[in-house]
Amino acid sequence: MKIVLSGASGLVGNGLTRHLAQQGHEIHALVRRTPLNSEKEIYWNPDENQINGSALEGMDGVIHLAGENLSGLWTTAKKARILSSRKNGTLLLSRCLGDLKRPPQVFISASAVGYYGDRGDALLDESAGPGKGFLADVCVEWENAALPAAKAGIRLIHSRFGIILDSGGGALARLLPLLRCGLGGKLGHGRQYWSWITANDVHRAIAHLLLHPDLAGPVNVTAPQPVSNAVFTRILAQGLHRPAVFAAPAFLLRLILGDMAQEMLLSSARAIPAKLLASGFRFDQADLASAVPVVLSKTKK
Repeated sequence: MKIVLSGASGLVGNGLTRHLAQQGHEIHALVRRTPLNSEKEIYWNPDENQINGSALEGMDGVIHLAGENLSGLWTTAKKARILSSRKNGTLLLSRCLGDLKRPPQVFISASAVGYYGDRGDALLDESAGPGKGFLADVCVEWENAALPAAKAGIRLIHSRFGIILDSGGGALARLLPLLRCGLGGKLGHGRQYWSWITANDVHRAIAHLLLHPDLAGPVNVTAPQPVSNAVFTRILAQGLHRPAVFAAPAFLLRLILGDMAQEMLLSSARAIPAKLLASGFRFDQADLASAVPVVLSKTKK
């Protein structure tokens, strides 16, 4: 397939590019600078509402991953960038795809399990409604921005990602230094569910979504066994042969990190990949205990 990919240099996009290329797909990256390779790169600038739409004609699929990084202190300006980078870019791309004479067969637009908000221990498949809070509101607007593509008859998938375990960065890169020093531990009471997935299975799942025409709408891209934060940190620490006894109080996390701590570290989303499993997808790393050694083996010491 000829695939257009936004966010190709990001945490997911970098590895996904290699994975899809190994499967024989042809990747065309959306870039904000002047393309260095006109055959492999397509210009766009969501901030200026600009995109080279003619270069998208005849593509088979589009995967949209671009968006402001969620890490850092959520100031008012940061929150505005988080929302606008997702909403505006998705709206520009989906409208462009809908206007093409030869549109793609499928549009996979990123979203997140933050859509569900803080839901305790409730099992959340794709039929669950949106929760409350900043991230939930962002995800709703993010997904709505992709609807012009669906209205044009393109198969639209909202890939709701959980915490992605990748040796190159993300949440794992921030946790590992603390755990290696024996300073890691549960966050708050530790009972909040973290829905996770390895980067390897993310790449495989996206490739699966491209090729299964029966899959559309929201799809939880998470491992089938979410775990509590306490279990998550304990298994990671065991993989490093370190203790995980230094709990971080919720009030301290909120004091230092503000809203980001509440919505990303302390909230609970027990999401399960019902649609992926029903479509026959099989995870290489379905449980955290088997996933951690694989992920840590690829992590720089």
